[in-house]
Amino acid sequence: MKSNLGLGRLFGIKIRIHWTFSFLIVWIIFDELQSGGNIQSIMFNLALVVAVFLCVVLHELGHALTAKQFGIQTSKITLLPIGGLASLDKLPESPKQELLVVVAGPLVNLVIALALYVAIPVQNYIHLNFTEIMTSLMSFTLQNFLFYLFIVNVGLVLFNCIPAFPLDGGRVLRALLALKMNRLKATQIAATIGQIIAVFLLLVGLLFNPFLIFIALFIFLGAYGENQMVQHLNFIKGHSVEEAMLINISVFKPSDSIDLVINKIISGTETNFVVVDEGTVKGILYHKRIVENSNKNVLVEAIMERDFKCVDSSDSLKKIYHLIYNEKQEFYPVLSQGKLVGAIDTVNLNEYIALQSKLAY
Repeated sequence: MKSNLGLGRLFGIKIRIHWTFSFLIVWIIFDELQSGGNIQSIMFNLALVVAVFLCVVLHELGHALTAKQFGIQTSKITLLPIGGLASLDKLPESPKQELLVVVAGPLVNLVIALALYVAIPVQNYIHLNFTEIMTSLMSFTLQNFLFYLFIVNVGLVLFNCIPAFPLDGGRVLRALLALKMNRLKATQIAATIGQIIAVFLLLVGLLFNPFLIFIALFIFLGAYGENQMVQHLNFIKGHSVEEAMLINISVFKPSDSIDLVINKIISGTETNFVVVDEGTVKGILYHKRIVENSNKNVLVEAIMERDFKCVDSSDSLKKIYHLIYNEKQEFYPVLSQGKLVGAIDTVNLNEYIALQSKLAY
């Protein structure tokens, strides 16, 4: 199953929806049917979900377009059942830049909420008591639709004020701490606070609302992942690809038989290979594709990946780290003055990070 579905591009950024989003749609339909809802109520709620996630896309675009002002590109925005995720190609260089990038997201929701406050207008609901409001909201009108959207955008602003990674509030906290200390320590403090909040939400979720359990897990794992990433980047700061790359790699020609590749896998430890013809890199042979075609009488050129990137031996490892974890490609041919000198992948990058972490203590 594909991990996500492409919805197109906005400002050159891929917009993708994660396959788990389908669970949210199924749950909404099931919940409405269980509570005696009809087609009208189901369509109303589904339309509201679409509108909410359009607001989420705008929120993430706020991050992405602000980051672009500092030379930071965004490869994609992924929509998840609990929100969105903009994949920046690197962290902002300074805490002030990070603060501006982070605040831009909730600011978009605040602007949407203010616009809806005036358009509805919200005053029509404020003078009502709680019972009257609930009765009024039972009808499927455009005004009620916009009011729900107003509430959601206010909720998104407040939710992202929680000082816990990977929420915007956690990143704001990290940026403010980093004004007084180094980013590594600031991240460790912010991540710890985030995980404490996650444990609290988990306990509340166990007692009152199971949905909070998923949010707690999301925050806890997000805080852990952010802390780990910053530690890794700190370990490889100032190091180049040349220091971590694989040197004695096997290469194949496009005209080689798949049998030669299989024999190399069986007799060695390599799993991915570079395809070279007359000194020029033509493609990459991935282990998965090799195994899938191991019972066929085919040539390397028939199964090699032709859409790939190469990196230079002088590139920083920080750049490669972001490439490997933000792009689909996990194996990169390494060039020096246009000639193939090695390769780098997830395994040996992680091994290099592990060695550097030991040397740091």
